[in-house]
Order: sequence, then structure tokens, then C-alpha cells
Amino acid sequence: MPLEYSRRIYGLENEYGVTCTLKGQRRLSPDEVSRYIFRRVVSWGRSSNVFLENGARLYLDVGSHPEYATPECDLIRDLVVHDKAGELILSKLVESAEDKLREEGIRGTIYLVKNNTDSAGNSYGCHENYLIKRTEDLNKYSEIIIPFLISRQIYSGAGKVINTAKGAVFTISQRAEHIWEGVSSATTRSRPIINTRDESHADAEKYRRLHVIVGDSNMSQFATFLKVGVMGLVLRVLEDRSQSFRDMTLDNPVRAIREISHDITLKKRVKLINSRELTALEIQNEYLDKVIKYADHNGLPEEEATILKLWMTTLRLLESDPMQLQDQVDWIAKYRLIEDYRTKKRISMSSPLVALIDIQYHDTNRDRGVFYKMERRGLVKTLVKFEEIESAIETPPSTTRALLRGNFVKQAKIKNRDFTVDWLHLKLNDQSQRTILLKDPFKSHDERVEKLIASL
Repeated sequence: MPLEYSRRIYGLENEYGVTCTLKGQRRLSPDEVSRYIFRRVVSWGRSSNVFLENGARLYLDVGSHPEYATPECDLIRDLVVHDKAGELILSKLVESAEDKLREEGIRGTIYLVKNNTDSAGNSYGCHENYLIKRTEDLNKYSEIIIPFLISRQIYSGAGKVINTAKGAVFTISQRAEHIWEGVSSATTRSRPIINTRDESHADAEKYRRLHVIVGDSNMSQFATFLKVGVMGLVLRVLEDRSQSFRDMTLDNPVRAIREISHDITLKKRVKLINSRELTALEIQNEYLDKVIKYADHNGLPEEEATILKLWMTTLRLLESDPMQLQDQVDWIAKYRLIEDYRTKKRISMSSPLVALIDIQYHDTNRDRGVFYKMERRGLVKTLVKFEEIESAIETPPSTTRALLRGNFVKQAKIKNRDFTVDWLHLKLNDQSQRTILLKDPFKSHDERVEKLIASL
């Protein structure tokens, strides 16, 4: 087995919500706020779509949503670090934007929230990327993976209070209400669970990118670690083919994802196409059993072995006492917070104060955000050190192509050279238009890049 197949490239893309208010009233439109935030970005590269010194991509997406795409990572822990680095990078841009507003005499506070829905009912995403071999059958993958993705919200959901015909209720997942298809090439028109647009960002003859767009944005480091890590374990078993998964095809995936999300007792059974009915926990345990059998026979890399143990423990606690996971699982942490506040204030779930907490949980401001207040009080666990997150603002992963891209961007900026970069290319915009194609995302050293940097 070639070395690169024992590793995998992972990536996360988070879209953020923005608003600017003064005494509870909206001061600027999301479009105006985003333009203030990205003024500094445009000054870096004359564009609102740039690649950074840490190898990541930062840009303004459709709907005026700032979006941060992590650099390529081959370890889930690195992915967690760089996902959190994205929060810090954007928070610093928000500070600069607020300074600019004050200079121009505009009063107001900018809020940058890492969630998936706004007050108007619009949804924006957290997209996961997994590099897989081109030889794999994506249609077959989708059939097997969709029940897994729909049921994993019980530990990866971010939680959301929604209004229904029966009143306001707490749900497990933010994205569940906005998914309309199982598989599609669209991302906004008809949001699917898996997006099939074929952009490998690598050697297209060898690889393709599995693009999952059903997940919630997580504040919890453990939720991100588990969400992406367990998906990686399932893919490892799929690629090996030594274990065959039982047919878990759901009768109606769109209905099932909502039914699971609406039941915080985790007892709801969803119907499979073969007429079986299973809970989300039972579906997850079906996948867990196959991964355990694979691990017993083949072993696992150290990080994946850790993820497997965490997955086992998490499912066991979800079955016995979900509230024991309030320091790791976002939806449980938020639910416990809201319930304690409701009891203290004697208010209903439909209270505007509850809606405010729901949003404030996702505030990325580390001084003001509710999640980070909980973190400082030791109410939620961390996986990585803050110093690592700060370092990742400027430092790319050392074991992937991101290192080449990040080093090139850094040195080109130092030498004040005009350049163009994307996931695959490094280009100097000089008379010779020197361009280097980087097709291997696992390759962190390349003499061509070293020579290009030396010539700057």
C-alpha cells in the first residue's frame, strides 16, 4: 500500500454570520459589515479572495458571508487547530473593521458568529473535505455514508431553538432543517448531504474530493475532532473492503435527518428502505461495529485509535446519560445552558432571551462569546492549546502541500512581489509568468518551489 494511501487529506470550510448593531438595533447590512471586515484583506492582495501565510484560503462568499477554508491537514488534531485559527484571523479583522467604523463616525458593535442560520431563516454551511482515490465509486460511497452522516448529528450537532406549529422547541442540528437532497452537485439551490461537484484540488487522475455539506459548524474542539475523525474511520473501512456494511439505506433521508434532530431524547426510530426502524444511536453502533472489526484485524494509526475510543465512549454516554457530554458536545452544552437560564429566569423556550443565548453561544469574540466564557470556567473541554492556535495564524501544517503554499506566500509578501495562488498553483506575476503546479497534496517539500522562493 503506497504511503499516501495510509494518510488522508482533510479540510474544513466555515462560513460565518455577521451583523453590526447599536443598542440592539441593526446598524449596517451584512453586506456593508463584510466589506468593512474585508477592507484589510483587499489591501493584502487586491482581492477579497486570498491565500494566507498558513496555507489557508480566506474569502467573501455568496450572501456576504466571510469564509475560511483550512489548509490541507493530514492529522485531525491539526485540522482542529487550523479551524480555530480561522476564528482568530477573522476576529482580528473584525477589530480592524470596528476601528475603521469609529474613524468614520459610525457607532456599533460587529458580531461574527460561527453558526449556520440567521434570524431570517437563511442557512450557511460548514463543509468537510476528504481526499479519496479516484477509483472509488462515489455513488456506492454515498449510499453507505448517508445514513452515517444523518445519524452522527447526535454528537456533532450544534443545537438550535426553532419555531414549530407546536411552539419553540430545541433541536439537535442547525443544518437539518435546510437539507433537501441526499446527493447533488448544487450547494445552495437544493442543499444536499453530499456534494458531487468534481473538484479534486489534486491530481485528478488519482484523487477526487468527497465534499460533505450536511454538518454543523462546531465551537467545541472535541465535536470537530470527532465529526471529522469518525468520518475518516468509516472511509478507511470502505476503502479496505474487508468489512461489508449492512444495507442502512433510509426510506426518506430528508425526513429522517429532521426527525432525529427534533428528538433530544435520542429515542426516535427512523424507517429504513427495508422497513427496519432504528434510532440514530443504533445506526451509529452499526458503523462502529464494522470499524472495531477492521481495527482488530488491521490496527489503526495512533490518532485514529484515539478517535475510535472517543467514539465508543461518546456513544455509550449518549445512550446512558447524554448530559455527561455537556463539556464536549455542542448541542448538549447549549441545551444545558438554556435550560439552566430558563429555570433561573422562569421563561419559556420562545423567549427572546433564549434566542439571544442561542446566537451568543456562537459569538467568536473570546471576551464576550458565551462558549468562550464557558471555556474559561472549565465548563467545556479543550483539545489543543491556545498558543498552538495563535501560532497557526501564520504557520501552515508541516506535512502537507500547505507548507509550500504558505512559505511562498510569506516570502513573496516580504519581497513585495506580485503573485497569484490557488490550491494547485503558485505563480509569480512577472514578465516570465513562472508557474508551479502542485498536484500532490501530501508533498511538503519541492525543489521547484524552493528555487522559486530563492529567486524572489
